[in-house]
Amino acid sequence: MSLTLAQKIIKNHLTLGEMTPGSDIGLKIDQTLTQDATGTMAYLEFEAMGVPKVKTELSVAYIDHNTLQTGFENADDHRFIRSAARRFGLRFSKPGNGICHQVHLERFAVPGKTLIGSDSHTPTCGGMGMLAIGAGGLDVAVAMGGGAYHIPMPKMIRVNLTGRLRDFVTAKDVILKVLQILTVKGGVGKIVEYAGEGVKTLSVPERATITNMGAELGATTSIFPSDEITREFLKAQGRAGDYTPLSGDPDAVYDGEYTVDLSALRPLAACPHSPDNVKPVSELAGMQINQVCIGSCTNSSLADMLKVAAILKGNAVAPWVDLTVSPGSMQVLHMLSAGGALADMIAAGARVLECACGPCIGMGQSPCSDGVSLRTFNRNFEGRSGTADAGVYLVSPETAAASALAGVFTDPTVLPPISIDLPEQFTVNDRMIEQPPNRPVDIVRGPNIKPFPKSEPLPETLEAEVVLKVGDNITTDHIMPAGAKILPYRSNIPYLSQFCFGATDPEFSGRCKQKGGGIIIAGENYGQGSSREHAALVPLYLGIKAVIAKSFARIHRANLINAGILPLTFANPEDYEKAKRDERFLLHHIARLIKTGEAIKLLHMSGEFSIPLVNGFSERERRILLAGGLLNYTRENAD
Repeated sequence: MSLTLAQKIIKNHLTLGEMTPGSDIGLKIDQTLTQDATGTMAYLEFEAMGVPKVKTELSVAYIDHNTLQTGFENADDHRFIRSAARRFGLRFSKPGNGICHQVHLERFAVPGKTLIGSDSHTPTCGGMGMLAIGAGGLDVAVAMGGGAYHIPMPKMIRVNLTGRLRDFVTAKDVILKVLQILTVKGGVGKIVEYAGEGVKTLSVPERATITNMGAELGATTSIFPSDEITREFLKAQGRAGDYTPLSGDPDAVYDGEYTVDLSALRPLAACPHSPDNVKPVSELAGMQINQVCIGSCTNSSLADMLKVAAILKGNAVAPWVDLTVSPGSMQVLHMLSAGGALADMIAAGARVLECACGPCIGMGQSPCSDGVSLRTFNRNFEGRSGTADAGVYLVSPETAAASALAGVFTDPTVLPPISIDLPEQFTVNDRMIEQPPNRPVDIVRGPNIKPFPKSEPLPETLEAEVVLKVGDNITTDHIMPAGAKILPYRSNIPYLSQFCFGATDPEFSGRCKQKGGGIIIAGENYGQGSSREHAALVPLYLGIKAVIAKSFARIHRANLINAGILPLTFANPEDYEKAKRDERFLLHHIARLIKTGEAIKLLHMSGEFSIPLVNGFSERERRILLAGGLLNYTRENAD
């Protein structure tokens, strides 16, 4: 039987189920990663499971999100995560070593292996031919303990790349074009494979930019073949032994195919406030800008930075523009410094930030009020930058650098040609990645680290009020915002709860506490964006029993199930209009119905009408919901 590349890797790691789209499958996981915004909860969950050591081939704990230390909270989380890594046998990447996805691509990604990470942009390593998937922290904890990772078997989408990119047209423009074609919902339940002659023209960092932003498609993951380009990258990293050639079979059958002609592309930008609101940069040219931020896990590789430095060299940033540059890893920063490119950036007027997520996750560099900010990041959701009325545009590093110099949106193809020289060997220095010791280590907790909320087994009947009704494309940033004021409390769910849905409905948290929780009604694609399980754990703490939506984003739906919250969908989407806020509803015999898979009805307490709901859970999901969440289920089924 002919197989796609992703199907081959899935087949080699399949522990449960059949490769039939939509059916539940279990995958053996080779590697895991966490970052500090999600890591504290993941290691609290792992500790609660009672497993003494991680059972994966490799697990790495990264510190890259909460690196601003304006109080003790972030530093305490870092200390806790380091002690947990030393206790349970993980490698620990210290603050300043770099962004998890960039470092993992450089130092640990292996073609043909499986990786899950508690960050939605884990598919970055798909640029290396790895099956890399973003997941909730509890799923990562289970995988670290040797458990399988369960997902619905995805459909397969092929994107054929033809031609070659022109000067100043980039991998960022490729994925923005794909987002324009497929939209932020077009990848849900699918794996996107890139193939065709155009693949051979793209470097591993360029491929990683494309797979990174596959998360914005809602895709399970994205993947490139492992070929001679992959081998050269691994050789340059001193890891030639990790190379394995991998590709899909020529006659593999896909569920959908698209073609992107690289030679026909022009610089693109995602306009406020969605990554699929894409327009040509030429249409935006001349718009005055206030800020440019270059970096993030999407565009912070050595090649990206060298191109930026080449554009900036000998020039000056426009006086009214604030330009920041965040190299993706210590390796990138070291090589920029040693080669002189860093000096070119600084001389032009760039502010150099540390090797971390920084502005992308809302940790500093919020734009001015009503400002226009060009960012080489992956998300531009409203308010994510920290400034509610800012207009954030997603662009390539080349567009960002050209615009920073001009002070207005600028198509970089008007610039004179540039050239960069990439080294045959990267400078390898892993001093900031700690190996776990071969001795017992105590876990250290600070006062801000609170236990995660407990859930109860599903009751026979649920009666609750609709405490919130929202529309389409609600993101995890809407549900549980990030930013410098909130991120330090990721390990303190009770304190964090006051910010839940704060920008959407400031009274939500207080209303939930007053009414003892309730039900949320939502539109299409509820929970898109980040993998943050806090967007499920905080509603759990606030007493949310169920979320009823037209449809869910993949990771958030899984996180709700893991938390013991029912994610139910309308059998008839038009019934969304019938469910009003502040009205009470009944889910009668819900435990029995979930167990048997029978049809579910949401009954209005007046008895005047009912709303049919889809009971579309796998057998494993039913058992998790009945147990009150994945942690309860894991404890109950421990060997």
